[in-house]
Amino acid sequence: MSLVISVELDLDQSRFEEIEAVTRKILAEHGFGILTEIDAQATLKKKIDVDIRPYKILGACNPPFAHKAIELIPEIGALLPCNVIIYENKKGKITVSAMNPDVAMSVVKIDGIEAIASSVTEILSNVIRKVEKYFTE
Repeated sequence: MSLVISVELDLDQSRFEEIEAVTRKILAEHGFGILTEIDAQATLKKKIDVDIRPYKILGACNPPFAHKAIELIPEIGALLPCNVIIYENKKGKITVSAMNPDVAMSVVKIDGIEAIASSVTEILSNVIRKVEKYFTE
């Protein structure tokens, strides 16, 4: 089982903002809101004056699933939200990845969490497939 659900798009950084916008739209269509956004490229430049390729981290939350998980175990918040990353990889192509909730939640041994994680993994897999489909058709 992989740490992330991922697609590498045969597109370069000139399409980065478009890819981010499409990813956000598809996440919203699947019930996810973006709670946090980190522009790692800008942050690292500002904080330690290093240049990296474009790299965004979106903290995505699906409220009904988050609510169910928090009701089962309040400490689950340490593993939330579901991070989605968009970055230019070493080949100069754009990768879109989502955390794999099945992997992240595998450390939680509480009845009911596995089913929630499985459902969210399925939804995030669909999101990544739709992002890929959008840019390959």
